[in-house]
Amino acid sequence: MKSIYIGKTKDVYALEDGNYLLKFKDDVTGENGVFDPGANTVGLTLEGAGRAGLSLTKHFFEILKEKEIPTHYIDANIEEATMTVKPATVFGKGLEVICRYKAVGSFLRRYGMYAEEGQPLDAFVEVTLKDDERQDPPISEDALDMLGILTKAEYTVLKDLTEQIGNVVKDELAKKDIELYDIKFEFGRVGEDKQIALIDEISGGNMRAYKNGNYIEPLKLEKLMLEV
Repeated sequence: MKSIYIGKTKDVYALEDGNYLLKFKDDVTGENGVFDPGANTVGLTLEGAGRAGLSLTKHFFEILKEKEIPTHYIDANIEEATMTVKPATVFGKGLEVICRYKAVGSFLRRYGMYAEEGQPLDAFVEVTLKDDERQDPPISEDALDMLGILTKAEYTVLKDLTEQIGNVVKDELAKKDIELYDIKFEFGRVGEDKQIALIDEISGGNMRAYKNGNYIEPLKLEKLMLEV
């Protein structure tokens, strides 16, 4: 294996067959020891977070596969905290796509003049640039097109996939009486036809989920979701 990228919460390796291996780590994003899926820095380390994140990712990616929603997922090894994926090309230098069901986090910080905390949102989709130096600024459909990052036709596909996948996750959580407030995705172009597909992961570290009004931390979310 050849090391390709050392990330905040996972490392990436190139395999001899042309696919890639993602190694999940126990680091999660946040600030000052407090978890925040929207943060740009590693805020804390939770023992077992890597395997927990991968277990939940495997669970959701296999559901998406059954529903024929495109992803880069091939298979996963929970014990080794690794996932094998197809190669993908990101948009520009990377985008994050957020699907929001409640007004919390950065949405509330930006729009608090008009929004109340916890106000329902109808699968609101927003795109941000992966740019730590500039605090992952939001970017509009027009700007994505004009800057050559994503065409308007691709944006339509991206937005539709985000809503589909967000609603799948939301419905799965609801089966355990868990409410999804927001979730962050990454997408890329996969295969010779450059099909837009979900990449990266779907784990507790990428979402805010609540039960009976109480926030569920990533490790607990995995246990609640996967317990029989």
